[in-house]
Amino acid sequence: MKLNCDLGESYGIWSLGRDESVMPYIDMANIACGFHASDPDVMAATIQLAIKHNVLIGAHPGYDDKKGFGRRSIPHTHDELKHLIMYQVGAIQGICWLNGAGIGYIKPHGALYNDMMAHESVYRAIVEAIAQSKLDIPLMILARADNQAYQDIANKYSVKLLFEAFADRAYNMQGYLVSRNIDGSVYHDEQKIINQVVQLVEEGTVTTLEGVDIALQADTICVHGDNDKSVATISRLRKALTR
Repeated sequence: MKLNCDLGESYGIWSLGRDESVMPYIDMANIACGFHASDPDVMAATIQLAIKHNVLIGAHPGYDDKKGFGRRSIPHTHDELKHLIMYQVGAIQGICWLNGAGIGYIKPHGALYNDMMAHESVYRAIVEAIAQSKLDIPLMILARADNQAYQDIANKYSVKLLFEAFADRAYNMQGYLVSRNIDGSVYHDEQKIINQVVQLVEEGTVTTLEGVDIALQADTICVHGDNDKSVATISRLRKALTR
């Protein structure tokens, strides 16, 4: 099971995350593309760090919303969504080329990710943009109990999918992430996080906030490393997955 993490989210003199500490333990880096966070210099430094640790580079585009860190939904037309995605993908791809690398996948950020999973029109626009770009790279989406509808649309456009689960987030009965506004939606206990990941890997299930096990097949698991405690948890996760 591959671990992915949202990185490169600093901006100018503002620093966020523990990128240098996290990178050695992950397989895939979702690097911010300048709209919800990051800037050209931060992107370049994060790309170079990923190359150093042989980590796959992913574009992590979001809504143009630095103030809200990309966690606020912003209405767009179909074409505007396509332009939003490819503008950011083009930016990070260009900086990758400067460093002799390229992007290996796309994972939308924050509210854009949630909107993609909740609204077929948003999802379809993103898939269409990837197809028209000729990049031939997968789109990372949320693994759910039933992803067939998402898979059917992706197949229509010949776009590959990567299914993602979350290490530190609670799930509801429908296989969606529980809203951050609800108590217990984000796990902070290290052992609980590790137990959820091991359960996903060994049993292909996750226990919902209601206490019911549901099937969940994932290709990769998202971890968060924005503080020293979370970095220590990721280190333990890596050991648990390689034992």
